[in-house]
Amino acid sequence: MSTTTSPSARKGVDWAGLGWLLLFFWYFSGVTQLLILLTGTTGFAGFRDAFFLSSLWLAPVLLLPRFTRGISAVIGLVLWGASLVGLSYFGIYRQEFSQSVIFVMFESNTAEAGEYFSQYFSLWLGLALLAYTVVAILLWRRIRPVSLPLSTRVPVAVLLVALNLVYPFYKQMVTQERSFAEALEKVQQRMEPAVPWQLVVGYAQYRQQLDNMQKLLEQNASLPPLRNLQDSSGEAPRTLVLVLGESTTREHMHLYGYPRETTPNLDALAAEGHNLTVFQNVVSPRPYTIEVMQQILTFGDEQNPDRFLTDPSLINLMKQAGYKTFWITNQQTMTKRNTMLTTFSQQTDAQFYLNNQRNQNASQYDGVVLEPFEKALQDPAQKKFIVIHLLGTHMDYRYRYPEQYAHFNDRQGVPSALSDDQVETYNFYDNAVLYNDFVVSSLIKRYAATDPNGFLLYLSDHGEDVYSSGNHDRLGRNEGAPTRPMYTIPFMLWTSSSWQAAHPRDLQAAAKRPYSSSHLIHTLSDLAGLSYDRFEPVKSLVSPQFAVAPRWIGDPYKKGGLHDFDKLPPTQAAPQQEIVKDLRSPATAQVPAATKPNEG
Repeated sequence: MSTTTSPSARKGVDWAGLGWLLLFFWYFSGVTQLLILLTGTTGFAGFRDAFFLSSLWLAPVLLLPRFTRGISAVIGLVLWGASLVGLSYFGIYRQEFSQSVIFVMFESNTAEAGEYFSQYFSLWLGLALLAYTVVAILLWRRIRPVSLPLSTRVPVAVLLVALNLVYPFYKQMVTQERSFAEALEKVQQRMEPAVPWQLVVGYAQYRQQLDNMQKLLEQNASLPPLRNLQDSSGEAPRTLVLVLGESTTREHMHLYGYPRETTPNLDALAAEGHNLTVFQNVVSPRPYTIEVMQQILTFGDEQNPDRFLTDPSLINLMKQAGYKTFWITNQQTMTKRNTMLTTFSQQTDAQFYLNNQRNQNASQYDGVVLEPFEKALQDPAQKKFIVIHLLGTHMDYRYRYPEQYAHFNDRQGVPSALSDDQVETYNFYDNAVLYNDFVVSSLIKRYAATDPNGFLLYLSDHGEDVYSSGNHDRLGRNEGAPTRPMYTIPFMLWTSSSWQAAHPRDLQAAAKRPYSSSHLIHTLSDLAGLSYDRFEPVKSLVSPQFAVAPRWIGDPYKKGGLHDFDKLPPTQAAPQQEIVKDLRSPATAQVPAATKPNEG
């Protein structure tokens, strides 16, 4: 009997075909990692890991060579979609996409992620991604089946899986003697440079963090009360208000010396007398909402970041002191989702979730908080603590104000270095600041109209760099490349005359103190006349015992992640001739009239 030899056997291994397959699968991780490597953003490890992990996708096409092109197309489509995220992020920030970004995206919700995409997407980025996609298609067209004998391809496929998924665990658990949990964390870190693992790993870790957070916060509700709590205000009826802004830097507020008249209402309130104290030198510890809330609403700070999980929160404190607590929010809430913000809000006695838009890029203005605020003010409880959480000046800025507040629409007062598109964004932000001025001042005025006994404190969670620093080329927030506008926040206190009389103190003397909002719970406790074992007067902005301390910013969970804010380079303002201040007085400037509450 004669025997025949298959073409593949006669020709041996098709190394060129194998190379095209590996190049195709590597391309979706490799382009970004190569750019990161060539620009010196990180070292060689990410490039190396992405290369080896890309070989994993050879396993299915080697096992089923007849379906090589179809399998490659399906895998390639998934890898392409996942890779666009990391490649776009690098194109915008010049940094590697990481699980920390995933965490922030999911905590912010998908609508906010869409807002960031629409805000940052530009023509050049679109063209670059189009070219990237075309090259991927051309690579796919070069793919051909690589046939190996069955006795060879199965062991090779198993070896590829073992080297990429099994051996790393063996190395960590046997060679390095780590636990499975520790090994899993190390293996996940190794997988992150490659797509789609940065999305899969990031989401898995987000869910794990969220589940852990929920369990620990449930325990927080049953923590023992603060010891030796005393209220110097006794049983006098009172209403205290905390207004939390969003993404507003004081460097775009006329109240703080910005040339454009973006805060006419707050300017007027500050000029009326001593009821409004404007603190000049307060910064946020982090540029992300969730991470900031974990500190300003708890005893957590940059040096003790986990205390938000183990110690009573500000809400717990006020409830223990006998206050009825309210939470009014215009942050998007499709449902009462298990996020940190929702968890904090659920600790209060009454909640008002006002933003039920499917898409956050919609006309959902902060004016909607005014009506429920009045309802809370009218509540018969003798002691009330009201938290109001605004959307403020969050991206996309043009969706943060109604049309009648589109006051800034030209280059007057804009750095001349900006392009026309950047000027448009710059104006959007200033218009959002202008509307935020209306909302915050309206809250103060409506509060004052009730002749309250108490105070209203307003601050933003973090700032925003809107072409304010360096060469006027930064937009948004990036903890990996911090600038002052990302952290410099407005911080102001309105006190009623009756409260001032009962709690006399020289607030103006404290107005220029350097302070971090991470210690807000101590300032609020001091203002409210509350003392307890964990209260630290040295961390109260308004205390005679206040002590200046380093203002740490950055990621406290990252080695070397903390930085002293006061050592950041100063914001480089444009040359004097580039800034043209609007010389009209507030009385003559064309400032839109206040809208009705239901128009928000």
